Amino acid sequence: MNELKNSILKTGTTIIGIVCKDGIVMAADRQATAGNIVVSKKTPKIVKINDYLVAAWTGGVADAQMLGKLISAELRLKELRSRTRPTVREAANLVSQITYNQIRRLSSIPNIVGSLIGGINEDGSFEIYTIEPAGSVLKVEDYDANFGSGMPYVLGYLERNWKENQPIEKGIEQAIEAIKSSTQRDTGSGYGFDVFVITKDGIKKVIEQEIIPEYKGKKSE
Repeated sequence: MNELKNSILKTGTTIIGIVCKDGIVMAADRQATAGNIVVSKKTPKIVKINDYLVAAWTGGVADAQMLGKLISAELRLKELRSRTRPTVREAANLVSQITYNQIRRLSSIPNIVGSLIGGINEDGSFEIYTIEPAGSVLKVEDYDANFGSGMPYVLGYLERNWKENQPIEKGIEQAIEAIKSSTQRDTGSGYGFDVFVITKDGIKKVIEQEIIPEYKGKKSE
């Protein structure tokens, strides 16, 4: 049974959320692994859920994909029933509730997902929340990487470089450098990254980049 658990497709991941003066920057790498094998180089770990919400995941790939489908459907139902758009906080609390219930459900294959939920409210304000794999939810006031395997490298970099009230352009630069730092040292992260920005004007994917290995050598004489 332990062998089965260890072989389930999982992500060794770098996900990032950075709060800026005029918006939020969210980013993630693309590599998915099963144990010590890279099984995908183009796995989207950060997705646009709807017109006002972006989510980034770390944990089991299947679990993250199912969670994305669930919250998309539940938020749409809530919107239809109440005739009001859910807030970013309400969306984060929904993810927290689902995560809490799933991790405590008796199962031979536990459901483990950590999430970053960022978005824009109807009044134009933007927020980002981190939901750790056990279900607790916290508002991010500066930056966060949840519990991805690249977290130590990201937090170390941002601890030195993030500034309060910095412009969103600076946050984009930091997200790129943080992802590159983690992919150089974290075996669970790599092969490219995606970057989203969330501002009062909406959600925009600003970078979609692939990392290609380059082989160097010397010619023999």
